[in-house]
Amino acid sequence: MRRLLLVAATTTVAALAASAGVALSQDKTMSFFVTSVGSGKGADLGGLKGADAHCASLAEAAGVTGKTWHAYLSSSTEDARDRIGKGPWFNAKGEKIADDVASLHSDANGITKQTALTEKGEIINGRGDTPNRHDMLTGSKPDGTKIADQTCGDWTMSGAEGAAMMGHHDRTGLDDSAAAKSWNSSHASRGGCSQEALQGTGGDGLFYCFAVE
Repeated sequence: MRRLLLVAATTTVAALAASAGVALSQDKTMSFFVTSVGSGKGADLGGLKGADAHCASLAEAAGVTGKTWHAYLSSSTEDARDRIGKGPWFNAKGEKIADDVASLHSDANGITKQTALTEKGEIINGRGDTPNRHDMLTGSKPDGTKIADQTCGDWTMSGAEGAAMMGHHDRTGLDDSAAAKSWNSSHASRGGCSQEALQGTGGDGLFYCFAVE
């Protein structure tokens, strides 16, 4: 009996050690970032495919390879929340942003001005900075589902027509409302989808990128 108990205890310790090892070896390589630059053409990103390619290009330039990147953008046929994999996601400094899709779209996520870093590990200007660049293109509701008429023609428009829903990466706005503090669904662009229109409300055509795998 004593031998059986010893074997059981040893097995339990080994299992715990293995579990701890898995936790310690969790890949904290960058799997989330804010684009340091946009397309330069306002909300015309070349569609979702072009936006994904932009994410991949910036990540590769930053030295992060071997990952598949998708932009956190909804379109008239896709929801942003369904494009970004399962998580967890970490920024360029290895700080956890969220464990999974559910926590990302809850108050438990770790997105702030200090953690929503670019692929270079840099902080993006927020409200109170000059220029303010805190508006992130999303086309999404707070739960990450699409707002079909606020995606600037599925991210192909750059003129005075259309609108894009945007979130505040610094979780700061004109007041203390939930929308003002939302990272993904604060307000729509005003004056269309051009670079000038986006800059006019505190943006620069930037968006979030997530590693799908």
